[in-house]
Amino acid sequence: MIGYYVHHVGSGHLHRARAVAAVSRRPVTGLSTLPRPEDWPGEWVELSRDDQSPTPRDVTAGGRLHWVPRQDPGLRDRMATIAGWVARARPDVLVSDVSVEVALLARLHGVPVASFVLPGDRTDPAHLLGYEVSDALVACWPAGLDGMTPGLPDELRSRITCVGGLSRIPVSDPEPSQATPRRVVVLLGRGGGHPSPQAIDSARAQTPDWHWTVLGPGHQWADDVRDVLAGADVVVTQAGENALAEVAACRKPAIVVPADRPHDEQRTTAGVLTEGPWPVVVEPTFPLSGWAERLVAAHCLDGARWSGWCDGKAARRIVDVLDGVATTHAP
Repeated sequence: MIGYYVHHVGSGHLHRARAVAAVSRRPVTGLSTLPRPEDWPGEWVELSRDDQSPTPRDVTAGGRLHWVPRQDPGLRDRMATIAGWVARARPDVLVSDVSVEVALLARLHGVPVASFVLPGDRTDPAHLLGYEVSDALVACWPAGLDGMTPGLPDELRSRITCVGGLSRIPVSDPEPSQATPRRVVVLLGRGGGHPSPQAIDSARAQTPDWHWTVLGPGHQWADDVRDVLAGADVVVTQAGENALAEVAACRKPAIVVPADRPHDEQRTTAGVLTEGPWPVVVEPTFPLSGWAERLVAAHCLDGARWSGWCDGKAARRIVDVLDGVATTHAP
């Protein structure tokens, strides 16, 4: 039995959990404040929220943790629920994606822990503690990339298993688009930091030879973006792990505009993208001019070069890691 804690901010954590659960050789129980997805194959434990207090107190426990508001009933209930599930289900391993507090709770119950590592500066005491108590560390980017975890101690970096980009979309060979006009798709994540509608309208006005489709909050929405991406000639996206993996799986050249996130998560990834063979044009902010030339430059890049980022096997590699932890620490 695997327990999988799914963080509720953004959509990438849930997408990753669904992909892993779909190919796992062991039953997977989801633990999250999110409602159960319709396609979830096993048990789902919905947790109380711990961020409803208007005046949360001492949320970091003196800088040692990330979110443990004192005397918060939601925190107390969610931790008790997880502890009760652990006592009842006796899981072989618990996945933290991501919560230092949940990783610690599982380890305090003697449960082996596998934690996901996200890009960016994760050298604060809470992140380091969570990584140190974990039996396995997993990252969803290709092996051999330098700079995704700046400042992380070598001992911890050496323990990370890099599985490559994990996409819900099956990997496909790039096919030249026959569409006229050429098509650009803008992917906006749930986490915010989007360009203004006026900025997007300006970019559209500068490129009358391109058809623009915008997917995201406040625009057209698609839970499954594969058909839209399949018809794109260029994708404009933020630098979130999920968005990049889906663009890579479709083998589409991209213009990447990182959003501001805690720990410089997306800006770290964008910086690494500029140094590799990836078919991307990276911009620090959403440009206000020059879109006609920018789209042409991106369109000339070879989308097949994404093959080193996402090969469609990341979920199975994660399952192999989890099975290894469970087998190594079996009672």
